[in-house]
Amino acid sequence: MLTQKKGLAKASDAPGKTKLLNFFLINRSWYLVDLPGYGFAKVGRKDRAEFNRAVADYLENRENIACVFALIDSRLPPQKIDLQFLQWLSETPAPFAIIFTKVDKQSASQTESNVARFRQTLAEAWGADLPPMFNSSAETKAGRSEILRFIDEMLAEQP
Repeated sequence: MLTQKKGLAKASDAPGKTKLLNFFLINRSWYLVDLPGYGFAKVGRKDRAEFNRAVADYLENRENIACVFALIDSRLPPQKIDLQFLQWLSETPAPFAIIFTKVDKQSASQTESNVARFRQTLAEAWGADLPPMFNSSAETKAGRSEILRFIDEMLAEQP
C-alpha cells in the first residue's frame, strides 16, 4: 500500500505468510522491512518460536531503526496477543507506531469504536503516553499519505 506496488510483499488470507525478514529498498535511501507476525501463523510451535526470536533479535539490537509499525486489525477489539506485543515493544529501544488495518472492511463508526477501545485499554496501562496511531486500508489507500508523512518526519530525525 505504501509503495503502490501490488505484489511487492506477499499477502494472503492465511496468516503467517511472512517467514523471513524481507528488506525493500525505498527511493534508494531507506529500507522498509517486513517482519514475520507474532502469533497467528499456522506453523508449529518451534517455527513460531524461531520467528519470534528473529524478530526480537532484530528489534532489540538494530541501532538504525527509525520506527516500527505494529499492524493491528481494526475489526477486532483489543487482543491479548497484540497488547502483549505492544508492551514488549515499548520496552525495546525502537520507536513505534500502531497502524490499524482493514478500515474499509467495516463502517467508520465500528472502526472508531474499536480504535477507541484499543486506545482506552492502552491508556489504562500506559497513561497518556500513547504511540502515534493511524487508520489504513490497502484497498482504498486510506491513511497512506498520513503514514508516508510520518515516515518522512521519522527519517528526518535520524542521524
